[in-house]
Amino acid sequence: MTIEFTLNREPVAASNDKADMPLLWFLREDLRLKGTKFACGIGQCGACTVLANGNPVRSCVMRLADTQGMAITTIEGLARDERQLHPVQQAWIEVDVPQCGYCQSGQILSAVALLERTPNPTDADIDAAMTNICRCGTYVRIRKAVKAAALRSKATRL
Repeated sequence: MTIEFTLNREPVAASNDKADMPLLWFLREDLRLKGTKFACGIGQCGACTVLANGNPVRSCVMRLADTQGMAITTIEGLARDERQLHPVQQAWIEVDVPQCGYCQSGQILSAVALLERTPNPTDADIDAAMTNICRCGTYVRIRKAVKAAALRSKATRL
């Protein structure tokens, strides 16, 4: 038996003997996708955040078996290609959000999920949804980038 899911719009199969492996380790070690970061290992900091069926999840505590039939998106799969970044990625660059950058892939994916649910978020919406920890304290820039991405996405929809 195999574990089958979609990763960044591509089918993936993993052997069932890896069922209890955290998704994070499968991504980083087996698939060599290094954008999803390991930090706390207990699902608190959010550096390992990926999207599972569009919802932000902490991949360090999600078992590979739990991905069966899901659509998983990592930071590597967010942009369609190098020339067309996702609106959140573009806003992150324009606002110059990252300092050390370690938490940014998880932050970006959390912001993507927020904007899918709430296209015009308030400060309170952003604060409630963005539970990832940034050791550099770039929260003001993160909020600004989320709002810029919302405007960019709104303009794209018009």
